Amino acid sequence: MRFDLPDLRLFLAVLEAGSITAGAERAHLSLAAASERLRAMEDHAAVALLQRLPRGVRPTAAGEALAHHARLMLRQSRLLQGALAEHARGSGGTVRVMANTAAVGHCLPRALAPWLALHPRIEVALLERGSEDIAKAVEAGVAELGILSDAAATPALQLHPFAHDALVALLPAADGAAHAQAPAFVELAGQPFIGLAPGSALQQHLEAQAARLGLTLRYRVRLPTFEAIAHMVAAGVGVAVVPAAVLPQLTTAVHGAPLREPWARRRLCLGWERTRALSPAAAALHAHLLAWADRSETL
Repeated sequence: MRFDLPDLRLFLAVLEAGSITAGAERAHLSLAAASERLRAMEDHAAVALLQRLPRGVRPTAAGEALAHHARLMLRQSRLLQGALAEHARGSGGTVRVMANTAAVGHCLPRALAPWLALHPRIEVALLERGSEDIAKAVEAGVAELGILSDAAATPALQLHPFAHDALVALLPAADGAAHAQAPAFVELAGQPFIGLAPGSALQQHLEAQAARLGLTLRYRVRLPTFEAIAHMVAAGVGVAVVPAAVLPQLTTAVHGAPLREPWARRRLCLGWERTRALSPAAAALHAHLLAWADRSETL
């Protein structure tokens, strides 16, 4: 059926007015043009939509069904127009952002909070992913902005330094004091391991590094927070690897020893696809994050 929105508005105007003549006036159409549109609608539907009476018209059962759905469609059209108008003003919408574990757990909330407070009509759909997955998602347009390791950069992405993302071995305080040199990840990977809950981008990254060494991490337990992991490490249950940025937040007596491997000393970057225009909401957040990064002490 080839009904357009003006057809639906005309049909409802005719029903509300009770006659084709009055409905045509409400729709700002001539009587001949309105009558032709209504006949074309009935031809496309292959069913009568109006009963023509000596004094006016009334809907058939099919016409009642059309009127019901026409009201829904026109309401959705108004909502769509409103949503697009908000996007055009940069005053509303949803920004799709992906970030790795270190960013989600530390620097990104501090950067986002003041901006979201100033933009109550904008939502941020934030997903935690590994840096390689973030790069692919931003390149494909699945996410508009990403916080990822510069090691995962691709030619399609524009990057701006955002924060440091050094990884450290988390050890009991007494054991950590005995480490004069930075431990190697291979020394940790064979020990009982305390990990983040399944699905963590950081844990997936560590598992990939262990696999490159031909090892599989042996988890004693997996927990949802770094503080919970620190309690297990302090008790001597196992070792862990966490972002150095979370160490000041831990209240448990543990020691963070920098890892020896170059891949453990990463720089987080704000990334976006260099040729694709950002939505107004994403562009506003992008400008804020750039400014935040430039004045941040985390670089």
